[in-house]
Amino acid sequence: MSRAPLPGLTALVVDDEAPARNEVAWLLDQDDRVSRVLTASSGTAALAALEREQIDVVFSDIAMPGLDGMALARVIRRFAERPRVVFVTAYDTHAVDAFDLDAVDYLMKPVRPERIGEAVRRCLASADRETGTPETGESDETIPVELGGVTRFIPRSEIRWVQAQGDYARLHTPSGSHLVRIPLATLEDRWAEAGFVRIHRSTLVSTRHISEVHNDGGRCSVVVDGTELQVSRRHTRALRTTLLRPRTDSVDG
Repeated sequence: MSRAPLPGLTALVVDDEAPARNEVAWLLDQDDRVSRVLTASSGTAALAALEREQIDVVFSDIAMPGLDGMALARVIRRFAERPRVVFVTAYDTHAVDAFDLDAVDYLMKPVRPERIGEAVRRCLASADRETGTPETGESDETIPVELGGVTRFIPRSEIRWVQAQGDYARLHTPSGSHLVRIPLATLEDRWAEAGFVRIHRSTLVSTRHISEVHNDGGRCSVVVDGTELQVSRRHTRALRTTLLRPRTDSVDG
């Protein structure tokens, strides 16, 4: 469980290269939502700072000697009260690993001021969701996607349905679709409690976005955002059971 934020965030910037570390620290210091910025030149130094200080968010480089950013995030993930993690890196090859480690954002170097601002916003939004207030509902996972060579994180609540494409999955949102290197079976297991259900061997849907269910001669289909999706005979009964089950959770999107 992550900590709820302080009135102003306390951020820890971790990078073995001083110019990059100082640049991120300076950008954070310009943000009114950040009250304090600490720095560390290694993963080991970051852990020492985390033991001494209450940190709300860690902005960490990935490629560092010794304890690198991914290893640092794995250690942080075991904390009873863990800070949020934002990766800051020159490489786009670790986005899926960042997803698995529940990173809040994934920034590419050189970091633009607006991206730092967006990362801070995501940290605050993540904290709001975790308070479990009726308005914000359940925690909303974010998923890294590639848009024009830039990694972005989209909220799970925006995803209407998912289609399998080999070892990849195509996420459909109101603004478009995104191909990610995550098997459909992985998303099915991970998102079951969030209301996603398999309706076909190649299709996973968010039940909260199903607007219509059609039955025609024993064939079943659902309508999601105006798109009709076929339900296989194998999955029809499970879908009906899921849709008839009383819901007690809050809608998060």
